[in-house]
Amino acid sequence: MKFINKLERLFGRYAIHNLMKYVAILYGIGFIISMLSPNIYYFFSLDFQSIAKGQIWRLVTFIIPRVGMGDLLWVAISVYVYYMIGNALERAWGAFRLNLYFFSGILFNLIAAFITYLITGISIPTSLEAINPTLFFAFAAMYPNTQFYIYFLIPVKAKYLAWFQGAMYLFTIYSYLTHDNQYYKLLIIPIVASMANFLIFFFATRNYNRISPREFQRKAKFHRQMQEARNQGPVTQQNGRNVVTRHKCAVCGRTELDDDQLEFRFCSKCDGNYEYCMEHLFTHEHVKK
Repeated sequence: MKFINKLERLFGRYAIHNLMKYVAILYGIGFIISMLSPNIYYFFSLDFQSIAKGQIWRLVTFIIPRVGMGDLLWVAISVYVYYMIGNALERAWGAFRLNLYFFSGILFNLIAAFITYLITGISIPTSLEAINPTLFFAFAAMYPNTQFYIYFLIPVKAKYLAWFQGAMYLFTIYSYLTHDNQYYKLLIIPIVASMANFLIFFFATRNYNRISPREFQRKAKFHRQMQEARNQGPVTQQNGRNVVTRHKCAVCGRTELDDDQLEFRFCSKCDGNYEYCMEHLFTHEHVKK
């Protein structure tokens, strides 16, 4: 944690703000390349033999995702979701920490692929598709009760989706390990490298404190302060009487009394002090006076 704070003081001014906008642009570039000629992807892929011959641009261009016409709708939905998730993480962490998390994932994949090449002589493929899912794990760790609507109908909390995705990762690793082809075993490396980024980052930063005794003490202190500050918050009806609360969603009206796991944030784009629960923070209509 202290190390990351020092890095932020030294290099924070160089952070790319609104990083996910540029990630979305990369997907657009990938789609354009696919429309022109899918074979061009070969000249952008991570091939260390070609890099050794002077094609050093591959060390950067390998992150451009492959977007086919048949996958366009699914990719568009995925880009929208990751854009929303990345912006939420940037608001919570700041631009520098999101940059550090994102680019360290790319670096881990690059190092793992290089070590694999040195050992086996095979360049394993990797791109943003191996890195973006770790953004969702980070989001689910910070906002576990945020709901996503599967097929726009079925509400599922982020923490359950993260557990399901983790189970799918383990199943994929198992299927690759039991495959007869050695090449499939090597495909485990991008998955492990991406997950290592998530685990290292969260066990080395404040998010590990979510399960620490200090965090439990902080929560207890927070609840005591809430009781002392009830006369300063908004008033809501509960059991036929007025109750003063600290937080209240401007859309659904829920407060911390409805669920102590609810998280609330103010919207910087609304004119005035409008507070929303995480379910409506990204879906409400902005108030303009």
